[in-house]
Amino acid sequence: MSVISDIVSQLFAWIQGLGYFGIMFGLMVEVIPSEIVLAYGGFLVYSGDINFWGAVLFGTIGGVLAQLFIYWISRYGGRPVLKRFGKYIFIKESHIDHAEQWFNKYGAGIIFSGRFIPVVRHAISIPAGLAKMPTWRFTALTTLAVIPWSILFVFLGYQLGGQWQQIDEKASPYIIPIVVGAVFVMLVYLIVKVVLTRRKKTQI
Repeated sequence: MSVISDIVSQLFAWIQGLGYFGIMFGLMVEVIPSEIVLAYGGFLVYSGDINFWGAVLFGTIGGVLAQLFIYWISRYGGRPVLKRFGKYIFIKESHIDHAEQWFNKYGAGIIFSGRFIPVVRHAISIPAGLAKMPTWRFTALTTLAVIPWSILFVFLGYQLGGQWQQIDEKASPYIIPIVVGAVFVMLVYLIVKVVLTRRKKTQI
């Protein structure tokens, strides 16, 4: 445990040393959960090391690039590559199956709303890549979801200041409404999709 603690401490020191780029790279490599990296970014804002909107900008870039990396692996490598090397980017086969089921059920709309749902958000890029979803659409929907996520956790980290490690406790009152809202959006999207599909069939 002490070795792991030392590694994590070194990672945070590395992020602090690189400033904005540290936040971006910290999110890209995904060794530490994005919420914690962003909260630490908020702490750096609190300390006066970086600017709030700069932290949000580079947090968004890092978050999107991390998902694009998974998307590209899925699109050009396919499921065999994911099954073989997924463990190195913390993706299990169960994650792939779960995300693929959600994607098949809800379609492209889940790329946005699925980002706010635990488990799903970490793997939803996979079925998008396997289905060869247009890169521009995937990037746009991912960016729209990552922006508010980045703003929230950088802001909460800033509010917590030196107690930024308590981000889970601080964020919980926000996360539950966000998850409920995301599920509601998906249900509305699915209903609209079903209605439009039925209308097209009746017009044929």
